[in-house]
Amino acid sequence: MKRNKKREFQSSELVKSFARIHGFEHKLIAFEIKDFLGEYLDDSLFNEIRSVGIEDKCIIIKIDSPLLKHDFQMRKSFYLKKFQDKFGEDQFNDIRIL
Repeated sequence: MKRNKKREFQSSELVKSFARIHGFEHKLIAFEIKDFLGEYLDDSLFNEIRSVGIEDKCIIIKIDSPLLKHDFQMRKSFYLKKFQDKFGEDQFNDIRIL
């Protein structure tokens, strides 16, 4: 069992280095952000999130529900701090809710 976990970790590092070489590292981080939101939010709220992307150190979250958009706007600094703690403060400087 320990051997499998070590191998999973190594393949994860391999994917990260491949993404870094080919320039889509931000896509992997966006997937990790979406996974975090999936764990943090209720399923019905999470289903309202259309997409998560990153452009110029800005996280862009597209949300269908006006109520959830408003909630994200109100708690924008909370989410930004969470993402900066997880991925590093130099990675992001803003969140846009669309």
